Amino acid sequence: MSRINDRPVVLCVGGHDPSGGAGILADAEAVRAAGAFPVTVISALTEQNTCGLSRVYPQAAEHVEGQCRALLRDCTPSALKIGMIGSAPLIDLLGTLIDENPGVPVVLDPVLASGAGQRVADAAMLDRLRMSLIPRSALVTPNLPEAQTLTGAIDPSDCASRLLALGARWILITGTHDDTTDVTNWLFNAEGLQQRLDWPRLAGEYHGSGCTLASAIAARLALGAAMPEAVAEAQAYTWESLDRALRTGRCQLTPNRLYALDP
Repeated sequence: MSRINDRPVVLCVGGHDPSGGAGILADAEAVRAAGAFPVTVISALTEQNTCGLSRVYPQAAEHVEGQCRALLRDCTPSALKIGMIGSAPLIDLLGTLIDENPGVPVVLDPVLASGAGQRVADAAMLDRLRMSLIPRSALVTPNLPEAQTLTGAIDPSDCASRLLALGARWILITGTHDDTTDVTNWLFNAEGLQQRLDWPRLAGEYHGSGCTLASAIAARLALGAAMPEAVAEAQAYTWESLDRALRTGRCQLTPNRLYALDP
């Protein structure tokens, strides 16, 4: 007797990292590990490995639109996760699609640089993020350097206030790029700081932690969790995937997002 199970769908739009550490593969693994189902659209191809990113090849806006609309004709996503975008025209396209699907929470991971520090967003893209996608997002998940770049502020609370003023409903600023003993992540909404979580900083460097966290949150929102609960659970899951990281290349470690399957 066959068993057919329904699972909430998360539409993930982002770049393809051939090494599997970040990007669409990271999104899909994190969503599936949470118990939701990922459908994916690639916004950019990359030349990339665990040591860094060499080139980005943004996909044509009409191709990305065609893929998104084909999926949206077939399924109803319970959340949308956006990562690396690749070009300003794609930002406008995604804004249109969001407006056509009201009620779907958007988790925006504003990827401005690779894990090894290579920039992947120009001034035009920064402007379009501020004007088009941040105002449409339920949650924006920049690390502190990204939040500073987007806002011109320095302190996490000031960065969050400026991003909230653009229209985002929640802001999660991560402290992975600090040199502190613990990693501190701050969750804000219009009423101020709602959650501060400190995690022991693990040794080594990791490729794809931001993608993992944002997608894990999106999956939990799709499953019906409230924002603070989704963020706390996703942060615990992400830390565990880093603590069990894999050595898949010469440089940064790869999060073990499917650690529950390990023997």
